[in-house]
Amino acid sequence: MVGEPLLASLRVLDLCSGAGDAVGRILADLGADVLKIEPPGGSPARDRAPTVAGAGIGFALDNANKRCAVLDPGAPADRRALIELAGDADIVIDSQNPGAAAAFGTSSRELSQLFTHLVTMSVTDFGVSGPYASWRATDAVCYAMSSALSRTGPTAGTPVLPPNGVASATAAAQAAWAVLAAYYDRLRCGKGEFIDFSRFEAVVQALDPPFGSEGQAAVGLKAPTELWRGRPRNQQIYPIFECHDGHVRICLLSARQWHGMRAWLGEPEQFSDPRFDTIAARYAASRELNAAIAELFAPQTMASLVAAGQTRGVPIAAVQTPAEALSEKHFRSVGALSDVALTPRTSVTIPVGPLVIDGARHGYRRGAPAIGADAPEWRAQRPADERPIDSPAGGPSRPFDGIRILDLGVIVAGGELGRLFADLGAEVIKIESPAYPDGLRQSPPGKPMSRSWALTHRNEYGLGLNLRQRSGAELFSRLVTASDAVFANFKPGTLASLGFSYDRLHELNPGIVLAESSAFGDRGPWSSQMGYGPLVRACTGVTRLWTSPDAEPDTFYDATTIFPDHVVGRLTAIAAAAVLIRRRRTGVGGHVHISQAEAAINQLAQAYVGESCRAAGFEVATDDSVDAVFPCAGDDEWCVISLRETSHRDVVAGVIGRSALPEDRAELIAAVSRWTGPRDKGAVVAQLQDLGVPAGPMNRAADVAADPQIAFRQLFSDMTHPLLDAPVLAETAPAPFTRIPRADLRPAPMPGEHTRMICQKVLGLDPEEIDGLIADGVLFSHENTT
Repeated sequence: MVGEPLLASLRVLDLCSGAGDAVGRILADLGADVLKIEPPGGSPARDRAPTVAGAGIGFALDNANKRCAVLDPGAPADRRALIELAGDADIVIDSQNPGAAAAFGTSSRELSQLFTHLVTMSVTDFGVSGPYASWRATDAVCYAMSSALSRTGPTAGTPVLPPNGVASATAAAQAAWAVLAAYYDRLRCGKGEFIDFSRFEAVVQALDPPFGSEGQAAVGLKAPTELWRGRPRNQQIYPIFECHDGHVRICLLSARQWHGMRAWLGEPEQFSDPRFDTIAARYAASRELNAAIAELFAPQTMASLVAAGQTRGVPIAAVQTPAEALSEKHFRSVGALSDVALTPRTSVTIPVGPLVIDGARHGYRRGAPAIGADAPEWRAQRPADERPIDSPAGGPSRPFDGIRILDLGVIVAGGELGRLFADLGAEVIKIESPAYPDGLRQSPPGKPMSRSWALTHRNEYGLGLNLRQRSGAELFSRLVTASDAVFANFKPGTLASLGFSYDRLHELNPGIVLAESSAFGDRGPWSSQMGYGPLVRACTGVTRLWTSPDAEPDTFYDATTIFPDHVVGRLTAIAAAAVLIRRRRTGVGGHVHISQAEAAINQLAQAYVGESCRAAGFEVATDDSVDAVFPCAGDDEWCVISLRETSHRDVVAGVIGRSALPEDRAELIAAVSRWTGPRDKGAVVAQLQDLGVPAGPMNRAADVAADPQIAFRQLFSDMTHPLLDAPVLAETAPAPFTRIPRADLRPAPMPGEHTRMICQKVLGLDPEEIDGLIADGVLFSHENTT
């Protein structure tokens, strides 16, 4: 099975230009036949900046592995040809409002109605309906409106935008997950779907969600149902220190890691109190503690500090530039990077793609074709479709109804993975050990459950099981034979050390799907290193990119984001779904392993390829676009304005009473700020959007909940939990489906809450056997721990 295209039987008609191109690329990486239709002359995105040798870097990356054909919407024969291609496709993806299909006299929605087997998706900035349907968004606008901007940057002053591209790449992963889940549902019930996909909503859900999973050391909650309004308070929770030849970051979470750091400091008396075993105590003393660490680190090199930290059990990483990250042997050794001819005259290093399945990388194979390189027709041959439709009986069903998943995933990336499937109908059994509780179980003082746990593990069942006992391992083996998938995100080798390598799982159940993720993957020089999101960002160059052209040099503002955890959850879900689709055809499962580090560089591939081009001596042409944060009336209120075209500059100049905007960035920001400063952020944004200029307010979480577009499209629903004081908001679908019902939002389980039910239903144990296993410590049940 190694290297076999997982989606070999899938036909995708790609009508996108720009924003939606990356969605089809993900499906093409997995082996789908993605046929891109362009107008005569080609897509406008082909030469969109940044460019190298006249070719748009974004277009070259996002349209790799596809076929490209030309159809003229002005020609009646070509209009008919497009309808015929859609009728023989499985998925149609269009972008913009109105989309390219409109030029051919149709739309994504109409195609889904004409061909009832067809899954269609419209990818737009804000959705095709609602008060913002005509608005325009950029990465910066989506980031500001999602609430993430309010948690990024210094504790006072101008907020800091993330690197350009991260929001769009996140939205593409969310879109690919939504459309692939709908296709899986089509395979089950024979019915297609129309998905009205909003990039803005995807960024709200999947980048740094205000209503979702949070990292183990996250702060900002006064109580499980309350959200912090102010600016970031914990930039030093993953501190960065200057050393002889650069900077390093440490990430101290556990007491054991702190003990290693304390020993490295020489066991100072002032930090010997056991209270420093807690994150809160170390954070409270961060000024003194960080001063001591800074003195220790200052004369040493990055390489020596990383080596010493790894030896002492202290999670640490060098803060590298993107160019330095691309030169790392680790990425080369695992095939994550490749030298390709991005254009006929430009050979550069590019990230290949993060999807590793059955030990093979499913990524870049060939470049974006030339205009009209392919005929507007499907391949003559394709593998036989998956096994016959399940024809589920009864009322509405969800894509993964009937799929049973054993979920060992922890914290954000692992927790999100199980939740994504649980929301779409899978029976997800969250397996916990009393000795190794999930970090999201941490809750504020006096509160029995964290908001993050309640949101991350809704719709799941709780099983208390000790895999380290022989009897526990035997029970897990029996569960594997009765399940479809196992999810985990342990350090590589941990699952095998428990006796459950992929080979063992496959031996127990040839159809099992093992879906894993880890900081650096399960192969290569870095695979054994300790890693968390902040360290992944540091060593891959993301931390260096997560700053602002208006900030002081060597200032870093990514401490409060948990990128790429959420997107890694989606990428792992996409790969797992692809294996489940292949399993319908072959009966054989597979092994997914996603590296967070590889996900990070691929999410920002355009920036990394730009760096690669410059390093190779090629000139990278950029435009004069400006994405900037501007002050508005009120206490710490801001908006984002994106000037991407000459017309945007002309409009804004006219609005603020000038003949033209200054060319100098700082002068431009100052001039526009004098206009925005005394005005309400909502009024500023509405005025500019009405004039066609992308702009967005800096929202807080509470603003997102009240946002007119979010409310109109019912992105969130109230979720109640008996252990929370009040309902909390929760997303109910990865995107607005037309037919597939929303999630049920069953309460997240307490530890071992459903142990007895699962043991009886799945394993056939009687109550006496269960009682004995609980007494022996093999199982635990919530009623026995309260």
